[in-house]
Amino acid sequence: MRRSYSDIPLSEALELLKESGSVLVDVREPWEFEEFNEGGINIPLAEIREKRTLLDSYNTIVVICTNGVRSKVAAMDYCRVPEWSEKSILHVHGGILGD
Repeated sequence: MRRSYSDIPLSEALELLKESGSVLVDVREPWEFEEFNEGGINIPLAEIREKRTLLDSYNTIVVICTNGVRSKVAAMDYCRVPEWSEKSILHVHGGILGD
């Protein structure tokens, strides 16, 4: 059975990030992240597979982008990682602009 992610609003994501073991992954391009961000780490969508090990130590991975399109792709990809079957994968519905 394929795992799936859960959609959450930005406000809930920001609350979750106060807990240890949680990380926000912004999958926008570096220039977008530098212009404005909600914190977390910047891993552009094109690099999510090669930089996956950066997230191994987290239990909860929250993925975000501008409007939710790129982050949904990343969330789906993260759900396919067999070693991450116990991790909680969350997607900020509507992205930074959605809340």
